[in-house]
Amino acid sequence: MATYLDFEKPIAELQSRIDELRRTAEGGDVDIAAEIAPLQAKSDKFLREAYSRLTPWQKTQVARHPERPHFKHYAAGLIDDFMPLGGDRAFADDQAIIGGLGRFRGRRVLVIGHEKGDDTTSRLKHNFGMGKPEGYRKAIRLMQLADRFGLPVLTLVDTSGAFPGIQAEERGQAEAIARSTEACLNLGVPLVAAILGEGGSGGAVALAAGNKVLMMEHAVYSVISPEGCASILWRTADKAAEAAEAMKVTAQHLLELGVIDGIVPEPLGGAHRDPARAIGALGDAIEGALGELDGLNPDALRQTRRAKFLAMGRAR
Repeated sequence: MATYLDFEKPIAELQSRIDELRRTAEGGDVDIAAEIAPLQAKSDKFLREAYSRLTPWQKTQVARHPERPHFKHYAAGLIDDFMPLGGDRAFADDQAIIGGLGRFRGRRVLVIGHEKGDDTTSRLKHNFGMGKPEGYRKAIRLMQLADRFGLPVLTLVDTSGAFPGIQAEERGQAEAIARSTEACLNLGVPLVAAILGEGGSGGAVALAAGNKVLMMEHAVYSVISPEGCASILWRTADKAAEAAEAMKVTAQHLLELGVIDGIVPEPLGGAHRDPARAIGALGDAIEGALGELDGLNPDALRQTRRAKFLAMGRAR
């Protein structure tokens, strides 16, 4: 059964009526096409109108949709012969951050990303995509491996933030995130990052300091969640919608600010309504980004990456 967001209630009601009509006609000779067609047209119209004027807070809700495709779906759709590599060789194998070798449209690559999980069991296994220090240290190890063998790195970011638990702090969460960001900036191979859903705080930047940063149309990318920002500024999470507006968390805002390099269009109604099409669109964008980086030597890749991040926040 499809999950509808708060602002999609009119669509949910229409789809419920359509489903009820179809159930009523099952096994009978009643032709209900004439009744369903206008209802479906009205539902499609509501969907187009709703997604043409999403607020930053509504985009945040879409980015968090439980049926939105995650790392494992993109890896399955874009990477051939994917071979996962685990462990940081020091403490443990963090399942919130997955990485491995494979082929992207004929090109050998190394892929790293956050995995949130898509049901209760897998969400607990992957810690809801919130990486721990060993996850970021695993990412560092894999990026160094890619550098050694001259493999482009693709990172798929989808996290509300790094794990905030005391165990993570005891094992050096801040240092691990900083080192992972440093590893991204020091790579002598192309690094293309894509924000799939949520790009939260340092947990996202640790994998997203790339030569090219792409962002799905309804993804969000910010230093803190809207709820966290509202709790600090207004002492209540109830003002999350206002915080989202002020923080400029959407792909459209961030492209204007020069934080990202491109927006990947999503199917009408979000990536969760047509995952295969969304995955294909991201694949095309990644292929284009890698093509722009072909031929650059390690020094040029480092210099352009460094210049890109130093330029952020300056007057344009």
